[in-house]
Amino acid sequence: MTAQDTDRPTDHDSPWKEALEHYFQEFTQLLFPAIHGEVDWSRGYNPMDKELQQITADANTGRRHADKLIQVYARDGSETWVLIHVEVQGEPEEGFAQRMYTYQYRLRDRYEVDVVSLAVLADTRESFRPSAFQYARWGCKLSFTFPMAKLIDWEARWADLEASDNIFALVVMAQIKAKRIKDGATRKDVKIALVRLLYERGYSREQIVQLFRIIDWMIQLPRALEAGFVQAVYALQEEKKMPYVNTIERVEREKALQQGLEQGLGQGRQLEARRILQRQLRKRFGDLPDWVSEQLEAADVDQLEAWSDEILFAESLDTLFRH
Repeated sequence: MTAQDTDRPTDHDSPWKEALEHYFQEFTQLLFPAIHGEVDWSRGYNPMDKELQQITADANTGRRHADKLIQVYARDGSETWVLIHVEVQGEPEEGFAQRMYTYQYRLRDRYEVDVVSLAVLADTRESFRPSAFQYARWGCKLSFTFPMAKLIDWEARWADLEASDNIFALVVMAQIKAKRIKDGATRKDVKIALVRLLYERGYSREQIVQLFRIIDWMIQLPRALEAGFVQAVYALQEEKKMPYVNTIERVEREKALQQGLEQGLGQGRQLEARRILQRQLRKRFGDLPDWVSEQLEAADVDQLEAWSDEILFAESLDTLFRH
Protein backbone atom coordinates (compact mmCIF):
# COMPACT_ATOMS: atom_id res chain seq x y z
CA MET A 1 0.00 0.00 0.00
CA THR A 2 1.49 3.33 -1.03
CA ALA A 3 -0.95 5.71 0.68
CA GLN A 4 1.05 7.92 2.99
CA ASP A 5 0.31 8.27 6.67
CA THR A 6 -1.20 11.57 7.69
CA ASP A 7 -1.87 13.45 10.89
CA ARG A 8 -5.40 14.25 11.96
CA PRO A 9 -7.09 15.81 8.93
CA THR A 10 -7.70 19.53 8.64
CA ASP A 11 -11.06 21.16 9.23
CA HIS A 12 -11.80 21.00 5.51
CA ASP A 13 -11.38 17.24 5.37
CA SER A 14 -13.42 14.54 7.02
CA PRO A 15 -12.82 11.21 8.76
CA TRP A 16 -13.93 9.56 5.52
CA LYS A 17 -10.98 11.00 3.64
CA GLU A 18 -8.57 9.60 6.20
CA ALA A 19 -10.32 6.22 6.22
CA LEU A 20 -10.31 5.96 2.43
CA GLU A 21 -6.66 6.87 2.14
CA HIS A 22 -5.51 4.35 4.73
CA TYR A 23 -7.97 1.55 3.99
CA PHE A 24 -9.00 1.86 0.36
CA GLN A 25 -8.48 -1.82 -0.38
CA GLU A 26 -10.65 -2.82 2.58
CA PHE A 27 -13.24 -0.22 1.56
CA THR A 28 -13.71 -1.73 -1.88
CA GLN A 29 -13.66 -5.26 -0.52
CA LEU A 30 -16.54 -4.50 1.86
CA LEU A 31 -18.72 -2.15 -0.20
CA PHE A 32 -17.78 -2.91 -3.83
CA PRO A 33 -16.52 -6.52 -3.88
CA ALA A 34 -16.89 -6.95 -7.65
CA ILE A 35 -14.58 -3.98 -8.26
CA HIS A 36 -12.19 -5.18 -5.57
CA GLY A 37 -11.70 -8.39 -7.55
CA GLU A 38 -10.68 -6.47 -10.70
CA VAL A 39 -7.79 -4.57 -9.07
CA ASP A 40 -4.17 -5.73 -8.91
CA TRP A 41 -3.56 -4.86 -5.26
CA SER A 42 0.03 -6.11 -5.39
CA ARG A 43 0.91 -2.87 -7.21
CA GLY A 44 -0.55 -0.68 -4.48
CA TYR A 45 -2.62 2.45 -4.94
CA ASN A 46 -1.99 6.18 -4.93
CA PRO A 47 -4.20 9.11 -3.87
CA MET A 48 -4.56 11.69 -6.65
CA ASP A 49 -5.79 14.64 -4.60
CA LYS A 50 -4.01 17.32 -6.63
CA GLU A 51 -5.49 16.01 -9.86
CA LEU A 52 -8.97 16.01 -8.31
CA GLN A 53 -8.55 19.56 -7.04
CA GLN A 54 -7.60 20.74 -10.51
CA ILE A 55 -10.88 19.60 -12.02
CA THR A 56 -13.10 20.63 -9.08
CA ALA A 57 -11.60 24.03 -8.22
CA ASP A 58 -13.91 25.94 -10.56
CA ALA A 59 -16.78 23.44 -10.68
CA ASN A 60 -20.11 24.94 -9.65
CA THR A 61 -21.27 21.64 -8.19
CA GLY A 62 -22.23 22.48 -4.62
CA ARG A 63 -20.51 21.39 -1.48
CA ARG A 64 -18.04 18.50 -1.78
CA HIS A 65 -18.09 16.15 1.20
CA ALA A 66 -15.35 13.55 0.96
CA ASP A 67 -14.49 13.12 -2.69
CA LYS A 68 -11.35 11.05 -3.27
CA LEU A 69 -9.46 10.12 -6.41
CA ILE A 70 -7.32 6.97 -6.24
CA GLN A 71 -5.00 5.51 -8.90
CA VAL A 72 -5.05 1.72 -9.12
CA TYR A 73 -4.01 -0.90 -11.65
CA ALA A 74 -6.36 -3.43 -13.16
CA ARG A 75 -5.49 -7.10 -13.21
CA ASP A 76 -4.85 -6.82 -16.97
CA GLY A 77 -2.11 -4.26 -16.23
CA SER A 78 -3.94 -1.12 -17.37
CA GLU A 79 -4.06 2.03 -15.25
CA THR A 80 -7.43 3.11 -13.87
CA TRP A 81 -8.46 6.03 -11.70
CA VAL A 82 -11.20 5.41 -9.17
CA LEU A 83 -13.28 8.46 -8.25
CA ILE A 84 -15.17 8.10 -4.97
CA HIS A 85 -17.93 10.43 -3.86
CA VAL A 86 -18.98 10.04 -0.25
CA GLU A 87 -22.30 11.72 0.47
CA VAL A 88 -22.38 12.50 4.20
CA GLN A 89 -24.68 15.50 4.54
CA GLY A 90 -27.82 15.27 6.62
CA GLU A 91 -30.17 15.78 3.68
CA PRO A 92 -29.69 14.21 0.22
CA GLU A 93 -28.42 16.49 -2.53
CA GLU A 94 -30.65 16.96 -5.55
CA GLY A 95 -27.75 17.45 -7.97
CA PHE A 96 -25.63 14.56 -6.68
CA ALA A 97 -25.87 12.37 -9.80
CA GLN A 98 -25.05 15.31 -12.05
CA ARG A 99 -22.02 16.10 -9.91
CA MET A 100 -20.88 12.50 -10.35
CA TYR A 101 -21.15 12.91 -14.12
CA THR A 102 -19.43 16.32 -14.13
CA TYR A 103 -16.37 15.02 -12.29
CA GLN A 104 -16.30 11.90 -14.45
CA TYR A 105 -16.19 13.70 -17.79
CA ARG A 106 -13.79 16.38 -16.55
CA LEU A 107 -11.28 13.79 -15.38
CA ARG A 108 -11.69 11.75 -18.54
CA ASP A 109 -11.27 14.79 -20.76
CA ARG A 110 -8.30 16.26 -18.90
CA TYR A 111 -6.22 13.14 -18.22
CA GLU A 112 -7.48 10.66 -20.85
CA VAL A 113 -7.64 7.71 -18.45
CA ASP A 114 -10.43 5.33 -17.55
CA VAL A 115 -12.36 6.68 -14.55
CA VAL A 116 -14.62 4.53 -12.36
CA SER A 117 -17.03 6.59 -10.27
CA LEU A 118 -18.34 5.13 -7.00
CA ALA A 119 -21.00 6.67 -4.75
CA VAL A 120 -21.30 6.02 -1.02
CA LEU A 121 -24.49 7.40 0.53
CA ALA A 122 -24.36 7.89 4.28
CA ASP A 123 -27.67 9.72 4.64
CA THR A 124 -30.70 8.08 6.25
CA ARG A 125 -33.36 8.78 3.62
CA GLU A 126 -34.39 5.38 2.33
CA SER A 127 -35.65 6.69 -1.02
CA PHE A 128 -32.47 8.61 -1.93
CA ARG A 129 -30.54 6.17 -4.16
CA PRO A 130 -29.07 7.95 -7.18
CA SER A 131 -27.14 5.65 -9.51
CA ALA A 132 -27.49 7.37 -12.88
CA PHE A 133 -27.52 10.72 -14.65
CA GLN A 134 -29.24 11.02 -17.99
CA TYR A 135 -30.96 13.42 -20.34
CA ALA A 136 -32.33 13.34 -23.86
CA ARG A 137 -33.49 15.96 -26.35
CA TRP A 138 -34.17 15.86 -30.09
CA GLY A 139 -32.49 12.54 -30.65
CA CYS A 140 -29.45 13.38 -28.53
CA LYS A 141 -29.26 11.16 -25.46
CA LEU A 142 -26.80 10.70 -22.61
CA SER A 143 -26.89 8.01 -19.93
CA PHE A 144 -24.26 7.69 -17.21
CA THR A 145 -24.56 5.03 -14.51
CA PHE A 146 -22.34 4.37 -11.51
CA PRO A 147 -22.13 1.79 -8.68
CA MET A 148 -23.69 3.01 -5.44
CA ALA A 149 -23.53 1.74 -1.85
CA LYS A 150 -26.17 2.85 0.69
CA LEU A 151 -24.77 2.45 4.18
CA ILE A 152 -28.10 2.06 5.97
CA ASP A 153 -28.64 -1.16 3.99
CA TRP A 154 -26.08 -2.65 6.36
CA GLU A 155 -28.39 -2.12 9.35
CA ALA A 156 -30.19 -5.33 8.40
CA ARG A 157 -26.80 -7.05 8.32
CA TRP A 158 -25.41 -5.54 11.52
CA ALA A 159 -24.29 -8.94 12.83
CA ASP A 160 -22.21 -9.37 9.66
CA LEU A 161 -20.44 -6.08 10.36
CA GLU A 162 -19.76 -7.06 13.97
CA ALA A 163 -18.33 -10.42 12.89
CA SER A 164 -16.43 -9.11 9.87
CA ASP A 165 -12.63 -9.26 9.82
CA ASN A 166 -12.62 -6.32 7.38
CA ILE A 167 -11.20 -3.29 9.15
CA PHE A 168 -13.51 -0.94 7.22
CA ALA A 169 -16.57 -2.53 8.85
CA LEU A 170 -15.87 -0.39 11.94
CA VAL A 171 -15.90 2.78 9.83
CA VAL A 172 -19.29 1.84 8.36
CA MET A 173 -20.67 0.99 11.81
CA ALA A 174 -19.47 4.30 13.24
CA GLN A 175 -20.98 6.30 10.36
CA ILE A 176 -24.35 4.59 10.62
CA LYS A 177 -24.58 5.18 14.37
CA ALA A 178 -23.39 8.78 13.99
CA LYS A 179 -26.29 9.48 11.63
CA ARG A 180 -28.95 7.47 13.41
CA ILE A 181 -28.41 8.23 17.10
CA LYS A 182 -29.07 11.71 18.46
CA ASP A 183 -29.31 11.03 22.20
CA GLY A 184 -25.99 11.88 23.82
CA ALA A 185 -25.95 9.08 26.41
CA THR A 186 -26.75 6.46 23.78
CA ARG A 187 -24.06 7.85 21.51
CA LYS A 188 -21.55 7.49 24.32
CA ASP A 189 -22.53 3.84 24.93
CA VAL A 190 -22.31 3.04 21.22
CA LYS A 191 -18.96 4.80 20.92
CA ILE A 192 -17.55 2.81 23.84
CA ALA A 193 -18.84 -0.43 22.31
CA LEU A 194 -17.11 0.34 19.00
CA VAL A 195 -13.85 1.16 20.76
CA ARG A 196 -14.10 -2.15 22.61
CA LEU A 197 -14.48 -3.94 19.26
CA LEU A 198 -11.44 -2.04 18.07
CA TYR A 199 -9.35 -3.45 20.91
CA GLU A 200 -10.73 -6.98 20.63
CA ARG A 201 -9.95 -7.52 16.94
CA GLY A 202 -6.21 -7.89 17.27
CA TYR A 203 -5.27 -4.85 15.20
CA SER A 204 -1.81 -3.30 15.31
CA ARG A 205 -1.10 -0.28 17.46
CA GLU A 206 -1.04 1.96 14.37
CA GLN A 207 -4.40 0.65 13.17
CA ILE A 208 -5.98 1.11 16.60
CA VAL A 209 -4.80 4.72 16.82
CA GLN A 210 -5.97 5.51 13.27
CA LEU A 211 -9.38 3.89 13.71
CA PHE A 212 -9.89 5.44 17.13
CA ARG A 213 -9.27 8.87 15.63
CA ILE A 214 -11.82 8.17 12.87
CA ILE A 215 -14.47 6.85 15.30
CA ASP A 216 -13.79 9.69 17.75
CA TRP A 217 -14.37 12.23 14.99
CA MET A 218 -17.45 10.57 13.51
CA ILE A 219 -19.31 10.05 16.80
CA GLN A 220 -18.88 13.30 18.68
CA LEU A 221 -20.30 13.71 22.18
CA PRO A 222 -21.62 16.64 24.20
CA ARG A 223 -18.88 18.07 26.42
CA ALA A 224 -20.68 16.88 29.56
CA LEU A 225 -20.27 13.24 28.47
CA GLU A 226 -16.65 13.38 27.35
CA ALA A 227 -15.21 12.65 30.80
CA GLY A 228 -17.27 9.46 31.17
CA PHE A 229 -16.17 8.30 27.74
CA VAL A 230 -12.53 8.96 28.56
CA GLN A 231 -12.73 6.99 31.79
CA ALA A 232 -14.34 4.08 29.95
CA VAL A 233 -11.54 4.07 27.38
CA TYR A 234 -8.91 4.11 30.12
CA ALA A 235 -10.61 1.19 31.86
CA LEU A 236 -10.70 -0.69 28.56
CA GLN A 237 -7.03 -0.01 27.94
CA GLU A 238 -6.18 -1.28 31.42
CA GLU A 239 -8.27 -4.39 30.83
CA LYS A 240 -6.63 -5.13 27.49
CA LYS A 241 -3.16 -3.95 28.53
CA MET A 242 -3.07 -1.72 25.46
CA PRO A 243 -2.38 1.92 26.40
CA TYR A 244 -2.44 3.06 22.78
CA VAL A 245 -4.83 6.00 22.72
CA ASN A 246 -3.97 9.03 24.81
CA THR A 247 -7.49 10.41 24.92
CA ILE A 248 -6.86 12.30 28.14
CA GLU A 249 -4.37 14.56 26.40
CA ARG A 250 -7.06 15.73 24.00
CA VAL A 251 -9.63 16.16 26.77
CA GLU A 252 -7.21 18.07 28.98
CA ARG A 253 -6.47 20.48 26.15
CA GLU A 254 -10.18 21.06 25.66
CA LYS A 255 -10.67 21.48 29.42
CA ALA A 256 -7.87 24.04 29.61
CA LEU A 257 -9.40 25.92 26.70
CA GLN A 258 -12.80 25.91 28.36
CA GLN A 259 -11.28 27.19 31.61
CA GLY A 260 -9.57 29.91 29.66
CA LEU A 261 -12.91 30.89 28.16
CA GLU A 262 -14.54 31.01 31.57
CA GLN A 263 -11.75 33.20 32.94
CA GLY A 264 -11.71 35.46 29.92
CA LEU A 265 -13.47 38.80 29.84
CA GLY A 266 -15.49 40.73 27.29
CA GLN A 267 -14.34 40.76 23.70
CA GLY A 268 -11.48 38.28 24.14
CA ARG A 269 -13.84 35.60 25.38
CA GLN A 270 -16.28 36.30 22.58
CA LEU A 271 -13.56 36.08 19.92
CA GLU A 272 -12.31 32.77 21.30
CA ALA A 273 -15.82 31.30 21.44
CA ARG A 274 -16.43 32.41 17.85
CA ARG A 275 -13.13 30.89 16.67
CA ILE A 276 -13.93 27.54 18.30
CA LEU A 277 -17.45 27.46 16.82
CA GLN A 278 -16.15 28.32 13.35
CA ARG A 279 -13.72 25.42 13.59
CA GLN A 280 -16.51 23.04 14.68
CA LEU A 281 -18.80 24.23 11.89
CA ARG A 282 -16.18 23.81 9.17
CA LYS A 283 -15.37 20.33 10.43
CA ARG A 284 -19.06 19.37 10.34
CA PHE A 285 -20.38 21.27 7.31
CA GLY A 286 -17.39 22.44 5.24
CA ASP A 287 -16.90 26.03 4.01
CA LEU A 288 -19.33 28.48 5.61
CA PRO A 289 -21.64 30.74 3.56
CA ASP A 290 -21.60 34.48 4.17
CA TRP A 291 -24.92 34.51 6.03
CA VAL A 292 -23.52 32.15 8.66
CA SER A 293 -20.40 34.27 9.13
CA GLU A 294 -22.64 37.31 9.60
CA GLN A 295 -24.63 35.55 12.34
CA LEU A 296 -21.43 34.51 14.09
CA GLU A 297 -20.14 38.09 14.06
CA ALA A 298 -23.38 39.40 15.56
CA ALA A 299 -23.79 36.73 18.27
CA ASP A 300 -22.84 37.14 21.92
CA VAL A 301 -20.89 34.58 23.95
CA ASP A 302 -23.97 32.81 25.32
CA GLN A 303 -25.42 32.33 21.85
CA LEU A 304 -22.10 31.12 20.43
CA GLU A 305 -21.74 28.53 23.19
CA ALA A 306 -25.37 27.44 22.76
CA TRP A 307 -24.71 26.77 19.07
CA SER A 308 -21.56 24.83 20.02
CA ASP A 309 -23.65 22.58 22.28
CA GLU A 310 -26.27 21.98 19.58
CA ILE A 311 -23.94 21.41 16.63
CA LEU A 312 -23.70 17.65 17.21
CA PHE A 313 -27.40 17.18 16.60
CA ALA A 314 -27.98 19.67 13.78
CA GLU A 315 -28.66 18.08 10.39
CA SER A 316 -27.74 21.24 8.47
CA LEU A 317 -26.69 24.87 8.87
CA ASP A 318 -30.30 25.90 8.31
CA THR A 319 -31.43 23.67 11.16
CA LEU A 320 -28.83 25.10 13.53
CA PHE A 321 -29.14 28.81 12.76
CA ARG A 322 -32.61 29.43 11.32
CA HIS A 323 -34.76 27.19 13.47
